[in-house]
Amino acid sequence: MPVSLPNESPQYRTARNTLLQAETELRAAIENVANLRRSLPKGGEIPQDYVFHSERGEPAALSSLFGNHDTLAIYSLMYGPDAQAPCPMCSAFLDGLNGQVAHITQKIAFAVAAQNTPDKLSHLKAKMGWNDLPLYSALGTDYQRDYLAESEDGNQLPILNVFQRDQDGITHFWSSELFFEPSEWHPRHVDAAWPLWNVLDFTPQGRGDIVPPLR
Repeated sequence: MPVSLPNESPQYRTARNTLLQAETELRAAIENVANLRRSLPKGGEIPQDYVFHSERGEPAALSSLFGNHDTLAIYSLMYGPDAQAPCPMCSAFLDGLNGQVAHITQKIAFAVAAQNTPDKLSHLKAKMGWNDLPLYSALGTDYQRDYLAESEDGNQLPILNVFQRDQDGITHFWSSELFFEPSEWHPRHVDAAWPLWNVLDFTPQGRGDIVPPLR
């Protein structure tokens, strides 16, 4: 259906239609990537059933985080044991997910892991108002190191991992490895799940070079 808007010029409509064609091609490319992702063969079996601790200090094996689902996504929050505050970028990302996690968990299980103590995570959750996000301490486990969320020198990295469970056990499915690919400014490895950047990309100013402040 042809589209036009009030008082637009022919030049605008021509340019907009060119952009619309590019947007249509991008939509198809995104779906193609999603199909390729869904077609991945089974990944490696987890080396161990990592025992995290909830923000209340209760032990919780990775296998228990699935609940009644067969898929589990874990986002690694950059908040190491010596950090005074969590990563602002990670926090902005989780702000967006906090409002969606109730919908997400109708389909899959979701958790946030950080290399920090349950007490600090409990305080952070209350401060940030992340009422619906389940936070877990990965201290004392090799999870962050094994799944790309901690560098060899101990720096924390913001990686999203997806695991699947079947009758044969728990295997890795996908990781946001785009984080490690060259980028002009930001890796954009989880942009598809991040409302902030997607909305700003609709605007004349674009996303620019802002760094969301820690609220």
